[in-house]
Amino acid sequence: MHIPDGYLSPATCAALYASSAPFWYVSLRRLKRRLTTKLIPLLSLFAAFSFVVMMFNLPLPGGTTGHAVGVAIASIVLGPWASILAISIALFIQALLFGDGGVTAFGANCFNMAITGSLVAYFTYRAISGNCAIASRRRVLAAGAAGYLAINAAALLTGIELGIQPMLFRDASGAPLYAPYPLKIAIPAMMAGHLTVAGLAELILSAGLVAWLQRSHPSLLIATAPGAAATHDEGGGFGWRAIRPLLVGLAASMLITPLGILAVGSAWGEWSPHDLADGAARRQIAAVSSDQALPAGVPQGLDRLSSVWTAPFPDYAPPFLHSSSFGYLLSAAFGSGLILLAALVADRAFAARRRSP
Repeated sequence: MHIPDGYLSPATCAALYASSAPFWYVSLRRLKRRLTTKLIPLLSLFAAFSFVVMMFNLPLPGGTTGHAVGVAIASIVLGPWASILAISIALFIQALLFGDGGVTAFGANCFNMAITGSLVAYFTYRAISGNCAIASRRRVLAAGAAGYLAINAAALLTGIELGIQPMLFRDASGAPLYAPYPLKIAIPAMMAGHLTVAGLAELILSAGLVAWLQRSHPSLLIATAPGAAATHDEGGGFGWRAIRPLLVGLAASMLITPLGILAVGSAWGEWSPHDLADGAARRQIAAVSSDQALPAGVPQGLDRLSSVWTAPFPDYAPPFLHSSSFGYLLSAAFGSGLILLAALVADRAFAARRRSP
């Protein structure tokens, strides 16, 4: 679901940046007061967790790959507005440092996964869980449904955005300028893997973590459980020391990230210009795209925009390392560590500000 540079027209990218901006603004406004308390550790934890979760590629039907996002559990613990910021931070680090998603398409990727995913997950969870007790099994079922619907809503939007490109943007000869496949191919191709494997992965992840939090840290579920504060400590008070067990879990997840490269193949719609020009790769792409061949040659606009930004560690493979597994692990540690370090610095700055007269 990480749309690369070149697959969306500049006009589409601008429209989706403009659509995302109000949600980022409202998120920052709503969280301005809470950012000066104990929200920063949790926000950074779930941003780092989402970053790591998205590195676990799963084999999808047809030979492509996909991944969970972690957006539902972020929305359930943090609420939708903080979740929007957390997932956006993870997507920003992925695009800027690792080339996972384009910088021109950052607004689109955030609109799909961070914004739509967070809001769908939050309202689904609230609608199903209602006012039941924190420990109720109904909350586990609600979390699973929230994760499943959130990731599929994001996949649907991605398919629509890719599918409208050849309808709206063509060169003088009629060839697509950007994403090459129309809606009738893009939407089924995106949804097939997410309605099955990736959606189930998000469902299991979300339900499993809520079930674990009910036993170990029920106060973290208060933000989306009205009335529960009467029987549990307020979850917004979690500082760095209190989330140490969760940080240990994050570290354990990072250690097994090399499993994420066991799934071979590219995610649908994330092919490089080299893939689009290679004969064998073109045949494989056609096979997972309703057996419809690609247009002749690499789309001009895609080829031009694909090089607008060169990530220093593309594909989570630092060029100075010969081991792909160790490089993947190092990238996971570096990306999530950068998020946590920035949060720690911000937290110290807010603490110093509060102590000053």
